[in-house]
Amino acid sequence: MTITGNVTCEQAWERLSENPRAVLVDCRTQAEWNFVGVPDISSIGKRTVFVEWLGYPDGALNPAFVDQLRAAGVTETDEVLFLCRSGHRSLGAAEAALAAGYEQAYNILDGFEGPIDADGHRGGAGWRAASLPWQQS
Repeated sequence: MTITGNVTCEQAWERLSENPRAVLVDCRTQAEWNFVGVPDISSIGKRTVFVEWLGYPDGALNPAFVDQLRAAGVTETDEVLFLCRSGHRSLGAAEAALAAGYEQAYNILDGFEGPIDADGHRGGAGWRAASLPWQQS
């Protein structure tokens, strides 16, 4: 199953701002939310939905992922934008959502922190690097 599409962080922000049915799902781990920070979309009257795609520390797939999306109020007709650390886990999450009947599931390229750079660091790309709103837990 392929995803509906890839969007940049800036495009995700535009969609969230303009489409009342657009939902941001952060599918990183609880540890990442607590120690790295989270997107803050409250300025546009929305809340980020937090559902782990893979567990920490074992990295096991969350078998209740789709059930937890639904329990969080994300419906199959929403435009769902998935965010992880670098855009890899969110791809799998978007594919799973489509397979479960969601109509629109997008992967946010570069995620929250972006890929590892030549020096072995993250942060040169992604949600934070794009200066989009975020907060430390």
